[in-house]
Amino acid sequence: MDVLRAVLVQDMARALLLAAAAFVLTLFVGAWWVRFARQHKLGKQIRLDGPQSHLTKMGTPTMGGVMIVSTVLVLTMFFNLVDRWSMLLPLAVMVSFAVLGGLDDWLTLTKSQSKTYGFTVRYKFFLMLVIAFIASLALYLPKPFGLEHDGLVQIPFLGERNIGVWFIPIATLIIVFISNAVNITDGLDSLAGWNLTMAFGAYGVMTFLAEPRLTNLMALCFTLVGACAAFLWYNAHPAQVFMGDLGSLALGAVLAVVALQSQQWLLLPVVGIIFIVEAFSTLIQTGYFKWTKRRYGEGRRIFKMAPLHHHFELLGWSQVQVTQRFVLIGTVAAMVGISLAITFARPSPGSERAGNQPTVMVEQVGE
Repeated sequence: MDVLRAVLVQDMARALLLAAAAFVLTLFVGAWWVRFARQHKLGKQIRLDGPQSHLTKMGTPTMGGVMIVSTVLVLTMFFNLVDRWSMLLPLAVMVSFAVLGGLDDWLTLTKSQSKTYGFTVRYKFFLMLVIAFIASLALYLPKPFGLEHDGLVQIPFLGERNIGVWFIPIATLIIVFISNAVNITDGLDSLAGWNLTMAFGAYGVMTFLAEPRLTNLMALCFTLVGACAAFLWYNAHPAQVFMGDLGSLALGAVLAVVALQSQQWLLLPVVGIIFIVEAFSTLIQTGYFKWTKRRYGEGRRIFKMAPLHHHFELLGWSQVQVTQRFVLIGTVAAMVGISLAITFARPSPGSERAGNQPTVMVEQVGE
């Protein structure tokens, strides 16, 4: 028992030290990136039809996600990758979406005068689907082709279930949806960064409390927490740098992969409630506008503006009020998600379970 406690303490200590290291390293990288982006005029283009208060942000350095992605990549490769090959998947997904988002950011900056700057929506969505599909296959397929996830999911009130090959299309859609949802949420200073910090922290706790424990996935989560927290140093209102598609797409995708690997992806709508609400507000607004335009000849809106944070801004809330209130909701939701994961956790190997033995988790199989 003493040995077990020592191992658990060491694993948590490693995760927390990685979080601290990620925070410090990201602060240094961030300072360099802000100077570099200003010198090379990598300034954000602002929607002219958005809230007028946002026009002051025109030219603020963007693509700040590079400071998070690079830090997490380096620390994970040096301290959480040796003999832990299950970490290659989230890293690969994070880097792939970062490259895609970074390229889109760059095209946006260099073609700012065109209304169709950047990737076309369809082409960008297609590339995201391809990356997400490959990642889903890697999760599902048996060794040596994948991590042998086998379609397992933890369902509150029902326990562990195997959805089989259906896992592949579901996982693909989850990765793409959450990636886009975080991208949509990244419209106010610190809003996406704070909610990502809370979400990764929640999954860090879940993976630590899982049975058996997913200590390497936990370490990755806390590394992301530290890096996101340091990004907030520069993204606090008024922001010195924006995350950009490079950061929001990459972090949204890796959040989805973490949820899928931990088998707790059904709790994503709880832990990431702000991301979900922001995304659906945009889908509802767009769908309703198109439907009313076909039916009545002119488009109508449910919200004053989508995504939802702009709606509250136009109602009179300040940017800081919107961010703080949304973050408070996200924090409580993260705690509820952890509570649900604990309440409906898989029984430990020594506990009674009618006719079933505990299932080996993804990380153990993949390593």
